[in-house]
Amino acid sequence: MSLICKRIAEANWFSFFIFGVIIAASVVVGMQTYTEFEARHHVLLSTLDTIILGIFVIEVLIKIIAEGKTPWKYFKDSWNIFDFTIVVVCLLPIQNNEFVAVLRLARVLRVMKLVSAIPRLQILVGAVLKSIPSIGYVFLLALVHFYIYGCMGTFLFSENDPLHFRNLQTSMLSLFRAVTLEAWTDLLYINMYGSANFGYEESTYKMLEKFGYQEVKSTAAPIVSSIYFISFILTGAMIVLNLFVGVMLTGMDEAKKENELLNAAKRQSSDNIDINAEILEMERQLREMSNKLSQNLLILNKKVEENSENIKNISEDN
Repeated sequence: MSLICKRIAEANWFSFFIFGVIIAASVVVGMQTYTEFEARHHVLLSTLDTIILGIFVIEVLIKIIAEGKTPWKYFKDSWNIFDFTIVVVCLLPIQNNEFVAVLRLARVLRVMKLVSAIPRLQILVGAVLKSIPSIGYVFLLALVHFYIYGCMGTFLFSENDPLHFRNLQTSMLSLFRAVTLEAWTDLLYINMYGSANFGYEESTYKMLEKFGYQEVKSTAAPIVSSIYFISFILTGAMIVLNLFVGVMLTGMDEAKKENELLNAAKRQSSDNIDINAEILEMERQLREMSNKLSQNLLILNKKVEENSENIKNISEDN
């Protein structure tokens, strides 16, 4: 039974079938977000959802049985644990309205099974997880970078541009907007030409009055603002953000190598299982041959005894 389930679990047609079911589950979940459509076709969607859940349960059982006498090996794979958890949560008989959201969330998370069904996506997710420690250091470097420029921006531009640089937290938030390259030139021009000459409108002054700014001192600083913003964009957007990309690429290489080693180990394990199956088959054939040989020997002994008796009887008659 375990060998049959293992062959099914490793078959390409089974992987494609599960992939198709995951796509169908994604479509069903998407259709359930449309209230009117869900109300008109509630029975159909519920039936499809039940069928899909049943297929996922069968998938889990097949993979567990495929492990043979060591079913706990199924839970050594983190993606198998994820699939099993989603299936168990969907099977819970939740009646309380407070937990219906949990059930719906579990149904949405079934879309994540696409990751477990596509090896390339597994490599990407593995790269993200492996990069988290290194990303932490890059994030710390980016935070220091934002903090330094935030302090400098508050000292330099708080009087001219209190909307964006009135305090440290506002300055850092404005710099985050700049590092995404979203209209960062507006920040540059406001401080290059002065807030009264660019960017500030009547509504802006009224809003600043709520923060205690009855009067804004417009000051043009073309050289300082140019050096400040251009250096920030070059160091922030071009260097710090690229460090995140570099860390992700390194993590992807590590995840790819680990995935190759894991696949090699699985192939070796599969080869060992095939060899064991062949050995068992040969032992069975040897037992059958031994039994047939024993039966033939018994028949031969009987014939020899019969011939001996016949010869003895003939000699006595003579």
